[in-house]
Amino acid sequence: MKILVSALEPSSNLHLKEVIKHTQGIELIGIFDKSIKEGIPLYDISQMAIMGIVDALKKLRWFFKVADEMVALASEADKILLMDSSGFNLPLAKKLKKAYPNKEIIYYILPQIWASRPKRAVALEKYCDTLLGILPFEIDYYPQGKARYVGHPLLDEIDIHRDESKVQGCIAFMPGSRKSEITRLMPIFLELRRKLGNDICPILVIPPSFDRHKIAKLYKGYREFEIVRDTHKALTRSEFAFICSGTATLESALIGTPFSLVYIAKKIDFFVGTRLLGITQVGLANIILTHHNQSTLHNEILQEDVTVDNLLKEYQQTDKTIFNQKAKELKNYLSHGSSKNVAKVLMNKIV
Repeated sequence: MKILVSALEPSSNLHLKEVIKHTQGIELIGIFDKSIKEGIPLYDISQMAIMGIVDALKKLRWFFKVADEMVALASEADKILLMDSSGFNLPLAKKLKKAYPNKEIIYYILPQIWASRPKRAVALEKYCDTLLGILPFEIDYYPQGKARYVGHPLLDEIDIHRDESKVQGCIAFMPGSRKSEITRLMPIFLELRRKLGNDICPILVIPPSFDRHKIAKLYKGYREFEIVRDTHKALTRSEFAFICSGTATLESALIGTPFSLVYIAKKIDFFVGTRLLGITQVGLANIILTHHNQSTLHNEILQEDVTVDNLLKEYQQTDKTIFNQKAKELKNYLSHGSSKNVAKVLMNKIV
């Protein structure tokens, strides 16, 4: 069976690799990580990366060309699997459905319409046949009944048993992966690390793709931390974490590491997000738990509130017992992983 795949993001490809483990006799064509042995990609995901609006505009015509190539390639496919990246995949779904009305189009890792632009649900149900959600509550946003909850991929990918008695003294600092995030947070993290002194083991989590030159340029004072490239291993070793990314909050929750989300956005972006789009929460773990039972898992320290003194209070005053209770509620709500169920859909088995 040939499956046309459009998986542009590194995270999507991690999820795709888990799905493939539960399939047999499939061949992938399209856009995906070249390390995946089940096919040779038309384009590797490294070619699809863009940095900011200017870069996106410059490559716009090229993206249209890639989409047309994907439509042509789909003639060889038995099924079509689109993953995340709605800016590219939703227009692609429209083109594919027009060219091949009888081919099943599956969308896995649905766009966050519950956060913004809910009208995308109409297009998704119009141009896709099967919608596979990874958050239980997002299914309610699709009235035609094409969406189903298949589980969350992180429950497949995080196979870690954290021992609370062995993590005392380590704190994970996670300033994100974007230049703007890192340069805003690192001076504060460095000052906090110095204030905590040598009684703690400071772990700085840096993306594995960053080379030494980039690290030296972006991470002020990085030599005063232990550098760890694997997020899950860093969180497993830590008694507490300061996390920039919304998705990493869910990883920390599932691993069982107490944390606070720390984020400083551009003032205009913060204004648009909070005042115009009505965003009230940043951390994915909080968003999920609020939808489940109207409670929250962690504090969110944002903008001017991101100070050394405030972060120190977070570390000292976070109630780990309450955190562990809420983290279990979150994990129980998500219930199970998604990879096996997605594989069953691809292999024409009932879910």
